[in-house]
Amino acid sequence: MLSARLPLTATLLLALLAGCGTPTQSLTMALSDADVLQLRTWVPEALKNNVDLDRVTGGQSTSPWWGSKVSGMTLEQSLDDSLRALGMLPASPQAPTAYQLRAQIVSLVQPLVAADTTVTITIQYTLVDRNSGAVLYQRALRTAYKAEFTDAMVSMPERLRLANEGAVRENIRSAMRDLMVLRLPAPG
Repeated sequence: MLSARLPLTATLLLALLAGCGTPTQSLTMALSDADVLQLRTWVPEALKNNVDLDRVTGGQSTSPWWGSKVSGMTLEQSLDDSLRALGMLPASPQAPTAYQLRAQIVSLVQPLVAADTTVTITIQYTLVDRNSGAVLYQRALRTAYKAEFTDAMVSMPERLRLANEGAVRENIRSAMRDLMVLRLPAPG
């Protein structure tokens, strides 16, 4: 009788652990140093120290019971770090800027249980001219990232967190590359 309960108990314990949430970390979602070195030289003159990041909307905070999520606040910090590293944010928060970047988490698609965890995120980016209010760039970017079983063999929540962070990092990289090719007038 005891041997029959052991597999059932182990299955229930694994099911409970699969639901546990591991919060995403903004530092690992921001552009990597290699990306920054590659992209920094391509920043248009019009965007250098001339972009203000608006509050990021959408997303969810991670719950200890319902798996790892991506919050708007965490994405906002990752975008801030990436824009700052690329030299797009002004040195002072009070400095006037010509452009405002808005971001909204539209969707986060995650598997319920999987050995190889693929997460897909869609983020809507909008670049607005602060003086005229004109939308200069608007795009919903959808990116995916797969965390392999070997990335975190023991922990499904950890694999889910790694996949979340990778998907966001890929999304930010794509958005920054899009901004690099915009034809904007030089400031002043």
